Parts: sequence; C-alpha cells; structure tokens
Amino acid sequence: MTMQAGAMAQTQAPPLQGRRVAVTGAASGIGRAVARAFAGAGASVAALDINEAALGDLAAEIGGSAIRCDVTDEKAVATAFASIANVLGGLDILVSNAGSADQGAIADLPMHALRRSFDLNFFGHQNVCQAAVRAFRAQGGGGTILFNISNQSVNPGKDFGPYGIPKAATLALMKQYAVDHGGEGIRVAGVNAGRIRTGLMTDQMIVERAAARGMTPKEYMSGNLLGVEVTAEDVADVFLHLAQMDKVNAAVLTVDGGVMATSLR
Repeated sequence: MTMQAGAMAQTQAPPLQGRRVAVTGAASGIGRAVARAFAGAGASVAALDINEAALGDLAAEIGGSAIRCDVTDEKAVATAFASIANVLGGLDILVSNAGSADQGAIADLPMHALRRSFDLNFFGHQNVCQAAVRAFRAQGGGGTILFNISNQSVNPGKDFGPYGIPKAATLALMKQYAVDHGGEGIRVAGVNAGRIRTGLMTDQMIVERAAARGMTPKEYMSGNLLGVEVTAEDVADVFLHLAQMDKVNAAVLTVDGGVMATSLR
C-alpha cells in the first residue's frame, strides 16, 4: 500500500456516517447486535424496546438514544417516532426487528394466543413501517426499511405455527411495501435469520425445538450445510450490508449457514 492509499484509508468516513437509524426490539438479541453494528458503522441510532433498563445500558454503550416503545400500540409508536424526529432530526433507516417466538400446536392453540402473536410479529411491523413512511414523506421522500422476518416464514417447524404464520405474513408485508412505495424512493428488504441464541430462543426453547425436529440441541443449532452455529452478530452484519446496498430492493437474504428448505427460489 502506498503512503497516499494509506492516508486515504485512515481518513475514509464510516459507511453510515450521518445516517439516522431506528431499531425496534433493540434491548436484546438480534436487535441489540444490530444497534451495535449500525452505531459502529457511524450511524446515529435510536434504540426502541419495552425494556427500559436494558435500553439505557445499550444507549450508554453505543452513544445512542433509548426510546421506550410498545410496537403493538399505535399511539405509543406515534409518540416514539415523534421522539426520533426530535432526537435524531429525522429518519433514514428503520430496522423492524421486535418479535416473540410463540409455540403451540395450531389446532389446539387458543385464538387469543394466535392474535397476541400476530399483534407483535405482524401488526407490530405494520405499525412502525407506517410511521417510518410518514417520516420519510415529511422529509421529502426516500428511505430504507429492513425487516427481521425469520426462516420460519418459508420452512414451518412443528408446533411453531404461532410464530411462523405471522412471520410468513410479514414476508408478504415486506414485498407489498416494496411494490407500493418503491416509486417514492423507499427501499425495502428483509433478513430470514436461522436458529439464533437470543433472549427469545433460550436454551430451554432450543431443547424443545430440537426435539420437535428429531435432533439433539447441537444438531439443531448447527444443522446447516456449513455445520456451523449462526450468531446474532452474523445477522446484524447482513442488516448492515443491506442498508448500504442502494440498488437492492424487495430482496430477502437468508442467514442460517445454508439450509435448502429455507433457500428462496
């Protein structure tokens, strides 16, 4: 490397410097890793979650803003996005990540349990995406929405319907936003994450899901073509790359080490 090239490398700005990012479900797991990754890339990050204590710790760590928000509550979402506009001065990227991993045999599931899962795993995405589009329009148009969808959207697991069914609907939601709002300069994409150890997928849940698939926990977590376990940080890296791919739209990237049943085609 020449001295000139070395100097340029040292002075190169972080890839997302000046970009304003909101991450839902940011207090733990994938959301926390995403907030860290975007802050590390130079973005100003607003971290949204209902867990205020964990949010405060994260905001202090990354130099971001903590905003309590229940994404299932339209009024709470409107208040949160008003705070984002005030604190960040606007919004460029939304990472819609908040969710819960509900289980149960679908024919035996109480209807209220399925509705509760849809409230968070589908309508929660719709609530924050509507708010993001309003923010983009108020700024003159253009922006990016990235969904955490899950590979359950295309590869249903036994007794995992309460989670997978709304996630399949969220996959369709992502495509609809791209179709309806691409002409406004709003770019939309999604990530289908595989089996990730998080606050949602606990050790006990891994044991249960492995049993449902007839596997040991180790086989379940590394049951892919590479034979490796995927981490929340791996998923965050994909979100970060998607945020920078200005001509990629209506796309889904699967991050699970390679499982043919989840390979979109």
